[in-house]
Amino acid sequence: MTVTGIITALIVGLIVGALGRLVVPGRQNIPIWLTMVIGVVAALIGTFIANAVGIATDTPGVDWGELVVQVIVAALGVALVAGFAGRGRRAL
Repeated sequence: MTVTGIITALIVGLIVGALGRLVVPGRQNIPIWLTMVIGVVAALIGTFIANAVGIATDTPGVDWGELVVQVIVAALGVALVAGFAGRGRRAL
């Protein structure tokens, strides 16, 4: 993987994290940096899932199928982390 590939993956991960946060209804009480980390991890996991399921990732232009899988994974990640963060704050 090249430096350009890593930078591209980070940028896509940040966008995926933001889209995942927008998809989850309600307010998420998690910091933006955590949303970014979730997005980067979701982009990696989403790519792995898309490849495993057989969604073509070597297409010219934007891989819409892969992007949808990544956003779904990011939304699940944001919802899970926001749920755990909300429980921890209420207990204090």
